[in-house]
Amino acid sequence: MRVFGLAGWSGSGKTTLLTRLLPVLIGHGLSVSTVKHAHHDFDIDQPGKDSWRHRKEGATEVMVASSQRWALMHEHRGAAEPRLDALLKHMAPVDLVLVEGFKSEDFPKLEVYRALVGKPLMFPDQKSIVALASDQRLSGCPLPQLHIDDVDGIAQFILERCRIEPLFHGATER
Repeated sequence: MRVFGLAGWSGSGKTTLLTRLLPVLIGHGLSVSTVKHAHHDFDIDQPGKDSWRHRKEGATEVMVASSQRWALMHEHRGAAEPRLDALLKHMAPVDLVLVEGFKSEDFPKLEVYRALVGKPLMFPDQKSIVALASDQRLSGCPLPQLHIDDVDGIAQFILERCRIEPLFHGATER
């Protein structure tokens, strides 16, 4: 599986860009999955539900399944947070995995940057950032620069960078 990431400070537009990229990439005939890193204690479960009770009582993994979807929840129970490569092994094979976050791990990433957020650029310190998407052109930036709203151009950059040949060319097909 090819892996490409979006990195940036909170509020820079990573999630918005990712959700705009998905239909474009899928429209080129690719199968695409996503991984999102959360920096806080998140929960997809609801207190009082059976699966929540299973976890509360100590289950390491709880799978919830229906005719529409399944979800596997894994509790670390004190173990270290897994690296991205370990998490990817749990995913079904696809053409491309888009990753939001995991900025310190070594895989190619596009930095999503907005000066309005008031944070510094990441690329000088993050060697795995290969391009910049911003709402303004930054002088002196040695990386390829794409406008944050040029979703087709960003998708094309990702395809070329990951050496993926789209199944459909030109207009998006469904």
